[in-house]
Amino acid sequence: MKVNITSVHFKTDKKLEDYINEKVEKLSGIYEGLLGSEVTLKVDKNEKEGNKIAEIRLVIPGYDLFAKKQSKSFEHATDTAVEALRKQLVKHKEKVKGI
Repeated sequence: MKVNITSVHFKTDKKLEDYINEKVEKLSGIYEGLLGSEVTLKVDKNEKEGNKIAEIRLVIPGYDLFAKKQSKSFEHATDTAVEALRKQLVKHKEKVKGI
């Protein structure tokens, strides 16, 4: 699965990109129909502490799944967004199978 990472108004380092790739790639083990994913990283200037935003869109046949989480670090925001998408994928998989 192709993971496309975009950062708004800053440059991500290789370590953060590898971390995000690893987390998002794990979702393909839950549902084999994933076509790709788009990760957008932003910094919220208005918020003091939890100003890191991670938005993840998973492309699957039919429609997309989306999660947006905000936290103190991009790693934590990514973790919570991936967990939310994991739950959405499990629900989608059950719906497709007719459970």
